[in-house]
Amino acid sequence: MSARTPTRTHPATTGGVDIRLPWWAFALPALAFVALLALILNPADASAGGDPALSHLVGRIQQTMTHHAQ
Repeated sequence: MSARTPTRTHPATTGGVDIRLPWWAFALPALAFVALLALILNPADASAGGDPALSHLVGRIQQTMTHHAQ
C-alpha cells in the first residue's frame, strides 16, 4: 500500500523570509573575530600562557604583512 503525497493548494512561501537566529549566533562569531583581530594587531599582549613560538610566528606574520603593504 502506497502513502499519498499531500498536495498544496497555495504557495509554500508567505512572501517574506522569516528566519530568527538566537543571540549567540551573532555574538560568538563577533567575539571570535575581535579576539583574532587583537592577536593579529598586537601578539605580545596575547598572554594565554601557551607556546611562545606561536606568539613569535604571529608577530613574524604581522611584520611580513606590514612590510608588503608599504
